[in-house]
Amino acid sequence: MNTIEATDFYDLRQVSDPQLSPGGERVAYVEQLPEDEESSEATIHVVPVGGDEPTQLTITEGVDSQPRWSPDGDRLAFASTRGEDDDRQQLWVLPTTTGGEARQLTSVVGGVTGLEWSPDGSRLLFTQQVTADDREEGRDLAVDPEYESETPDPRVIDRMIYRAGTEYMDGRRSHVYVLDIEAALESDPFNLTDTDPEETNAIERLTDGDEDHVGATWGDDETVYYAVKTAEDAVEADDSSKYDLYEHDLETGEATVFTQTTGWVTELEATTDGRIAYAFTPEEQASLRQTDIRVHDRETGAETAPTTSVDRTIDGNFTWAPDEELLYFTTPDEGSNVLWSVDVPTTLDSDEEALEEPTRVYGDDVTVSGFSVGDNAVALVQSEWDHPGDVFVTTRGGNETHRLTRVNADLLADRAVRQPEEIWFESGDVGTEGGNTNTNSNSNSNSDGDGNSDDHGERNQIQGWLLTPPEFDADAASGPDETYPLVVEIHGGPHAQWTTAGTMWHEFQTLAAQGYVVFWCNPRGSTGYGEDHAMAIERNWGDVTLADVLAGVDEVCEREFVDEDELFVTGGSFGGFMTSWAVTQTDRFTAAVSQRGVYDLTSFYGSTDAFKLIEGDFDTTPWEEPEFLWEQSPVAHIPNVETPTLVLHSDRDYRTPANTAELFYLGLKKHGVDTRLVRYPREGHELSRSGEPGHIVDRLERIVRWFDGYAESREVAPALERDPNAGLSGGMDEVDDDEGTGASEDD
Repeated sequence: MNTIEATDFYDLRQVSDPQLSPGGERVAYVEQLPEDEESSEATIHVVPVGGDEPTQLTITEGVDSQPRWSPDGDRLAFASTRGEDDDRQQLWVLPTTTGGEARQLTSVVGGVTGLEWSPDGSRLLFTQQVTADDREEGRDLAVDPEYESETPDPRVIDRMIYRAGTEYMDGRRSHVYVLDIEAALESDPFNLTDTDPEETNAIERLTDGDEDHVGATWGDDETVYYAVKTAEDAVEADDSSKYDLYEHDLETGEATVFTQTTGWVTELEATTDGRIAYAFTPEEQASLRQTDIRVHDRETGAETAPTTSVDRTIDGNFTWAPDEELLYFTTPDEGSNVLWSVDVPTTLDSDEEALEEPTRVYGDDVTVSGFSVGDNAVALVQSEWDHPGDVFVTTRGGNETHRLTRVNADLLADRAVRQPEEIWFESGDVGTEGGNTNTNSNSNSNSDGDGNSDDHGERNQIQGWLLTPPEFDADAASGPDETYPLVVEIHGGPHAQWTTAGTMWHEFQTLAAQGYVVFWCNPRGSTGYGEDHAMAIERNWGDVTLADVLAGVDEVCEREFVDEDELFVTGGSFGGFMTSWAVTQTDRFTAAVSQRGVYDLTSFYGSTDAFKLIEGDFDTTPWEEPEFLWEQSPVAHIPNVETPTLVLHSDRDYRTPANTAELFYLGLKKHGVDTRLVRYPREGHELSRSGEPGHIVDRLERIVRWFDGYAESREVAPALERDPNAGLSGGMDEVDDDEGTGASEDD
């Protein structure tokens, strides 16, 4: 039996976006697989609910996404990059009952997102990111596929948030469009009339102006709803968390504000009788607060919040059932991601009307990452400890479940996969604003090593997991000859949670297969345990989280098979912050790998699109408390670091920009710490989840190689004493160890 390897990623299929057909007989979904070291392909597949084998519905060319059934089930709309030289997605429609090829219906400059059919199936709603010039010249309605937008030179910036993901916005705004299906089928999407682009009758732009229009959704056949930031101008909008919700009448063209919300609006869901569900997060210190769903009734003007009794944050996925009575949503919950439903009356008579309690439908010990509700069933993608994700179907009440796909069956049939052990442990309450530092000790400054608080008796229950190597034998694991080094993984967010599955499945299993015991947990600050748990790190990211992590380390080090003298730590994003914080506060770790981290809170505040995270979690700005933010930053404590630390970052990471990583790396160099900076070109903040396949594999292999070099049990030279690319696979094709993958390194 083989073990999981980093290079298995090249053969690992990922499924997403399940969509149940109107009749409930089939589920369409997206299946993604690496194509080469630099790209992946994604195709639409269909699997019968009755249990037959899945069928690939679209050709293998480019990246397909967003499969959406027409209301009668005769057509499937989807977005695809096929035939494009860049990543612009265009709208395609495929007949599903009569046979035939897919037809491309758009050629627009901004790409297509947010596909949704009108209730009568005659039109498709979508959004795209376009500039004012694009709208003026009609390129958002049709454009030559060879057209390339010019990069501004120089780039003149007036907005607070001017880049996100891996791109600069360069004046692009999100606008809402409606496409007439029959008109589009009768026309050529690549050619407009010779006179005026506005004369095309296939695509209609509903919105305009220097504002982003988000969350667009249908109500009835003549009504569209969307949200727009509430502000006097575009600059103020970037600093606002308020949204106006609009009702757009397609017959009159009039758009009317009907309510307001705060938080991060990414989705609206409406019924045909005028009840609109939307996300709401309290405005004050919003990054610490949980998100609920509110429902507005256009007929009565009443609003209610049907999810407030669930002390869990809504993760952004919610939808009405076809009968428009039940609202389904998902939340994190103690290491699972679970599905709920709540009954919302067809008429709301008063604000905050008393409703039935939400019902927990499905999701114990699994991670639900997408779902679609039908008349009698729910299709969903779930992952578990023994597989990274497949399509399942369950009843509307979650009483009976069937697995419809096993996309990685061939790969996993020849791989040893271990089941993680769930553990709960206690951690003390730090209880000091800002915390203290105490480097080169065997515990965090505010914890005595077993989680006890120095100043407080309060205990905190923390959930974690322990994954052992495939060859581990619990009965034989006793004595010094059967010990394993420990890798501690710390999640990002900070307001997120880890499970035994999901996006980290491959990484955890790979590390265990390399002979490491792997430990991860959901310390205070994580979601899934209630608002108090998430808010516990207010103004104190480092000490509170580290107290919990080290309490977990103490717990697992009591196992005879864990070598407490060989402890390693890694994490990305907030996990990168915590990895670097850990090595500035304690010398317990033998080596560390800090990934896409935040190292200086002030520099991060000034260079990220997420500066509201600092304002919310720390309730301050660099001008109000510069010394406080400096003390909360890992770079402030670099003179204390002795732990060899590898720093991994992406060149185009605009969530945690590379400038703070460069500062941390330079500081380590200046203080004589073993370190190396590895930067991945073309990559952004999502490197570990959706980066180029070659980079994803390279990152994993470099983590293992760095740890191996400082583990005495490995008898391997440290990475700094070897060729920069020695011991790495080098890509999908087998190559010599020293050929590398193209990642750039600075020593």
